[in-house]
Amino acid sequence: MRRKVVVATAENGDTGDKLDQLLLSSAICNGEDLSPFIRKAFASGKPETLLHHLRHFGRSKESEIEEVCKVHYQDFIMAVDDLRSLLSGVESLKSSISNSNYQLQSVAGPLLTSLDSFIEARNKCQNITLAIESLRICVRLMELCSRVNFHLSKNNFYMALKCIDSIERDFIHKTSSSTLRRMLEKKIPAIRAHIERRISKEFGDWLVEIRTVSRNLGQVAIGQASAGRQREEELRIRQRQAEEQSRLSLRDAVYALEEEDDDGYFTGNEGNDFYGNGGNANSTLGFDLTPLYRSYHIHQTLGLEDGFKKYYFENRKLQLTSDFQVSSMTPFLESHQTFFAQIAGFFIVEDRVLRTGGGLITKMEVENLWDTAVSKMCSVLEDQFSRMRTANHLLLIKDYVSLLGVTLRRYGYSVDALLDVLNKHRDKYHELLLSDCQKQIAEALAADKFEQMWMNKEYEYSMNVLSFQIQTSDIVPAFPYIAPFSSTVPDCCRIVRSFIEDSVSFMSHGGQLDFFDVVKKYLDRLLTEVLDDGLLKLISTSISGVNQAMVVAANMAVLERACDFFFRHAAKLSGVPLRVQILPGQVLKRVLQDVLSHISETIVNFLVGESVKRFSLNAVMGIDVDIKLLESFAENQAPLVSEEEAIQLKKALVEARQLVNLLLSNNPENFLNPVIRERSYNALDYKKVAIISEKLKDPSERLFGTFGSRGYKQNPKKKSLDSLIKRLKDVN
Repeated sequence: MRRKVVVATAENGDTGDKLDQLLLSSAICNGEDLSPFIRKAFASGKPETLLHHLRHFGRSKESEIEEVCKVHYQDFIMAVDDLRSLLSGVESLKSSISNSNYQLQSVAGPLLTSLDSFIEARNKCQNITLAIESLRICVRLMELCSRVNFHLSKNNFYMALKCIDSIERDFIHKTSSSTLRRMLEKKIPAIRAHIERRISKEFGDWLVEIRTVSRNLGQVAIGQASAGRQREEELRIRQRQAEEQSRLSLRDAVYALEEEDDDGYFTGNEGNDFYGNGGNANSTLGFDLTPLYRSYHIHQTLGLEDGFKKYYFENRKLQLTSDFQVSSMTPFLESHQTFFAQIAGFFIVEDRVLRTGGGLITKMEVENLWDTAVSKMCSVLEDQFSRMRTANHLLLIKDYVSLLGVTLRRYGYSVDALLDVLNKHRDKYHELLLSDCQKQIAEALAADKFEQMWMNKEYEYSMNVLSFQIQTSDIVPAFPYIAPFSSTVPDCCRIVRSFIEDSVSFMSHGGQLDFFDVVKKYLDRLLTEVLDDGLLKLISTSISGVNQAMVVAANMAVLERACDFFFRHAAKLSGVPLRVQILPGQVLKRVLQDVLSHISETIVNFLVGESVKRFSLNAVMGIDVDIKLLESFAENQAPLVSEEEAIQLKKALVEARQLVNLLLSNNPENFLNPVIRERSYNALDYKKVAIISEKLKDPSERLFGTFGSRGYKQNPKKKSLDSLIKRLKDVN
């Protein structure tokens, strides 16, 4: 950058031209714009003056240029000399380099040839290695493709999918064949879609098949409940006979607890549940869930687990809705068994799926389906009962529904709403039954010939006299025997006895333990409103002579004597033990307390014993139901003993009750808390709790329980139970 020239102030009155010349020189030296000077020169009409000043400035600079040249001339001459000497050195260097290059070319030529051969050989080797690796990948790929085809031909879809996953993960991106890669990219989705279609078809076929299986399953399960009920009835009959014999012989009654495992109760086989509802507890209840679990597993592998769960639930819900349809073309009396068996089988299947399906369906979903089913069944029963005009028809349906309740209660389903519907219609049933008996008694009285009854054989005497306990002496009379009453008496007694049995049959198995008062109420109505009114009507309309009046009077006396038998018979069938009725209150309390304590100890010791290897939560729930029935029985003894003593009877079951509460608790580990243990589990023994807790089977351990369980989080209750077991072992 050039130094800016500062113009000195004109002194001693320099002329204007001199000043202009100085200003122009200063502007040129400073590189300033000259347009103001030019404009001023032309404006003043003196351009020559400007040219003069410019020429003067040029002449003044020529001397400076000459001075600079003189100063640098010697340096220029020296630089030229140096350049000439450098040119001579370059020529000698060029010659040396040329000689060196010739020698290098002569030496490196063979080496370069060898290097070219080496590079070519190495490239060939690399190409061959790459080709071998590509062939190896292709061979492995073809092997996997062949295995996929083999598994597909054998319908082994899971292994086919695993092979496809291996192809995608390990080989498809490594293959050098673009044609093969494009083919695989096209075929793999098609194979997955094919597998999904095939497995969906299998699942669809299973859905169709399971409906028939469910109906048969429900019929078999309800049949087993019926057989179990029959065995219980036979056991009660034997017990009544023993009580009666003991009462008549004035000997103490002998009470015994009989163990039966015919229907699956308390079996000790490993892998089976209590109450016969285990994974394979009864071969007659076997049904195949393999297609379902296979389909679920394949959909999990395909990444479609949530969609399949929703699809399964919606289809089963539609099936259940279809099962609710009641045909208007077939009388409900003929179709009710199929209707209820279908629903029972449906929920037996769902219980198994819930326990072994690996999360295919949730407990909440099953409970929602059950609530819907209960609501529909109650609606159907209400509608059908309202139309019925025959007591026997109502009784048949009631018996089957109660068997349905027994069956499904074993699987943990609540049937209280169904039992409530049955209890709600007990008045209607008894009104219909009274109406039927009124017609039968009226027909029997109308057919009376007012003649004393002849009996020629002992079986006739037993059938017409002893069976109703209307004999006047324990000595069997000689035959032929002429009874003091007419044939109307045993006919009416049979009608009354049938009424009692039908009434008890309706009231039994309805969830109500003490129903004798109800039976007695309707028996009173039958005797007073029906039989008594019928006899009075007969006396007022049909008696025409003294002989007839005497026969009717004898009949009424015998029937009055038979009333004691009727009430005893009703009490016996209602489960009111005659032997206990005559025991003093304190003796009764002691006997019942010992029996209940023995039952409680038997339950706990049985679970501790070696005969039980494993048991499930459903078994505990079943025991809970039984203990509740026993507790209810104890509470119902308040009329026979004091209320405080009834509470003491209930406490006789405390060990079994506390054990069941602990096993059903969501936090079993609280047993180790001294405060909670003293308040809720003070009757339990450490060692027994440890042994029983280890036998409680986790639902995930069942058959197929591992399907879909990858990433499965442990149940907090199971975790708490495991912690309890570990700490109890440490304590022991």
